[in-house]
Amino acid sequence: MSDETTDTDKDRRHKAAMAKQKDRVDAAIEAADTERGVFVFITGKGKGKSSSAFGMVMRALGYGQKIGVVQFIKGVQLSGEELYLRDHCPQVDFHQMGTGFTWNTQDRSGDIEAAERTWGYVEPMLRDASYDLVVIDELTYMLGYKYLDEQRVLDAIANRPQEQSVIVTGRGGGSALRELADTVSEVDNVKHAFKAGIKARRGVDY
Repeated sequence: MSDETTDTDKDRRHKAAMAKQKDRVDAAIEAADTERGVFVFITGKGKGKSSSAFGMVMRALGYGQKIGVVQFIKGVQLSGEELYLRDHCPQVDFHQMGTGFTWNTQDRSGDIEAAERTWGYVEPMLRDASYDLVVIDELTYMLGYKYLDEQRVLDAIANRPQEQSVIVTGRGGGSALRELADTVSEVDNVKHAFKAGIKARRGVDY
């Protein structure tokens, strides 16, 4: 059998396999007939949860959508996302808790007060149909430490305007958030530069 014949057979098998895959994809697209906003939950121990959420912010900006971003935990050190969005994207309503990590503050009552104050930015967004996308970054810590009432959070997300999409990020989060979410993605921690003694890098880690 010549190399040309072998290549022709491979091409034929590849074309048949791709045709079957296309049929499956087309069928799945055809079956998806519900039009509404989605709740995306990005969790896990790996790096990239917030980065993934901000990737979707960039996607929404491409369509001229109105976006709300509220960050829990982060806020003492400026991040590239904050710098860019504040300077270049007036259609993004951006808020941060501003206290840094809870293990730095070591002040439970102060952290609860800060969490409640920051949640005060989120709830109006979740009631406002003019927001196409709302990102609630690192929310899971607030639930894990019981700084916010879980049912209040779940109800606000569940009762948002029908066309509004929400992204929640953070480690853990519990079964209730997973159950409510339409899409759950888990970022695994396979390897991290920090554990090898490499400092956080501007433009990559913050």
